[in-house]
Amino acid sequence: MASETTGGCLCGAVRYKATAEPLVVTHCHCSLCRKSSGAPFLTWVAFPRDSFVFTKGEPGVYRATDKAERAFCSACGTQITFRHVESSHQVDVTLGSLDDPEALRPVDHIWVSSKVEWLHIEDGLPRHRGERGED
Repeated sequence: MASETTGGCLCGAVRYKATAEPLVVTHCHCSLCRKSSGAPFLTWVAFPRDSFVFTKGEPGVYRATDKAERAFCSACGTQITFRHVESSHQVDVTLGSLDDPEALRPVDHIWVSSKVEWLHIEDGLPRHRGERGED
């Protein structure tokens, strides 16, 4: 039986669940994730797209680039998902929006070529200059 992961935004207007095991959990250091979160990096958990559903509310969607869109709560601004428009097989969910973010552990860092210079990564996880597998 597949696990169920739940989460939602800060104000509770948007809720979601995923009914499959995560595909990967990663720290992203790209400039778009930094800018959209207001943080030095953003941690994502990827789920199979067909296992993910919004259970309450309808998020706003921002087309961040011609290839990607980000969903967020229109009421409180919490960023919830990221999706490559051309890749319908997975959806990335912000780890911080999970009800139990401690349940999952990141496995690596991506886009470290774009990380802020003052951030020193000493967690022993693999680092990728760009996307995973492009090094």
